[in-house]
Amino acid sequence: MDRMARFGVSMEEGLLKRFDHWVEEHGWANRSEAIRDMVRQRLVEEKWSEARGEVCATLTFVYDHHVTELQARLTHLQHEQEGVVLAATHVHLDHANCLEVLVLRGRPDNISSLADRILGTRGVKHGQLVRSVPLAGL
Repeated sequence: MDRMARFGVSMEEGLLKRFDHWVEEHGWANRSEAIRDMVRQRLVEEKWSEARGEVCATLTFVYDHHVTELQARLTHLQHEQEGVVLAATHVHLDHANCLEVLVLRGRPDNISSLADRILGTRGVKHGQLVRSVPLAGL
């Protein structure tokens, strides 16, 4: 682990109060932890978009399983990007809705393309791609 360095941050009082409330609301131990996590996340996003090799991500989405042929289309999309989908978890939320989480690894453009195609499929209600890279790469 790297040695900790201290630095100062100037901020308007109103913004600092809102930040302190947000830190408490989200359960961080202190401002420093929250700022470190936000910086790491921003660096991950930047590194991910610049990566030339493999990266990893998760894609979480909710869809209406009553939409005709939707499950078949989703499976087809996943198989088109052979080797990108490492694992899939499927959860039945209620009578009409399913949640799926895909663990992905590959080139950033392939992962983004797959995520866009899945999230743009009729019957998919919403979802989010969460990008990650090894922290040693930061």
